[in-house]
Amino acid sequence: MTNKPSILITGCSSGIGYYCSHALQKDGWQVVASCRKLDDVSRLQAEGLCCIQLDVSCSDSISTGLAKTLELTGGKLDALFNNGAYGQPGAVEDLTRDTLRKQFETNFFGWCELTNAVIKIMHQQNSGRIVHNSSVLGFAAMPFRGAYNASKFALEGLSDTQRLELADTNIRISLIEPGPISSEFRPNALRALNDNIDINSSRFGFQYASAIARLSTPGPVSRFTLGPEAVYKKLHHALTAKRPKARYYVTFPTYLMGALKRILTTRAMDRILGKIKN
Repeated sequence: MTNKPSILITGCSSGIGYYCSHALQKDGWQVVASCRKLDDVSRLQAEGLCCIQLDVSCSDSISTGLAKTLELTGGKLDALFNNGAYGQPGAVEDLTRDTLRKQFETNFFGWCELTNAVIKIMHQQNSGRIVHNSSVLGFAAMPFRGAYNASKFALEGLSDTQRLELADTNIRISLIEPGPISSEFRPNALRALNDNIDINSSRFGFQYASAIARLSTPGPVSRFTLGPEAVYKKLHHALTAKRPKARYYVTFPTYLMGALKRILTTRAMDRILGKIKN
């Protein structure tokens, strides 16, 4: 047990979760990082992180992972950073029910289940911070990202509701809404596309070829891509500020889309979003 503030972070094998786990530990937090795969757990442990296995798509794993976290932190948990997610590409008409369900199990249902369990702990200690890592696609839908759009739109609605319901407590809810960030998101999305979309029978063959080319390109594909440290700056504020914000934009595209949503009609937004490359 330690006097350091404690935090559980999901999805730490790479990208945002990986960077933020190391950064928070350096900044004096007791970090419990979590990964879905045991190989990644071992790798992060070898790097000096306290890391456990937790798969947010599995209720048993959530229960076991949270119990292990509380064992490590002495029964208290000051913060939760929900980050573990993936993006399922594909036109909505090409998504099977099972494919859509898998997207929501990881990106939404698991987050809600874990958050509800953590909220009970935070009620007992009369304090806590919960930060959900959403996306620009949580408020600005783009074509061929329907499953991911839907999961993040749902997350935003959930977070807004949680914030209202917890307004009379000392538990604070924040959303981080990144745009393009350097991570393993695109390689993971490419695997999801190949595994779950029947490209050969789709009328969107040309668009899928473009998507595969984009997702296969190494390095940033947008000049607005930032490193995970940009997300960490917002996360740190959400965790430590006396009055954390409800929403934190990250990257120029997020700020731009947020501004355009406020001033343009739906028809005008559709024209802009429809031109974005798949």
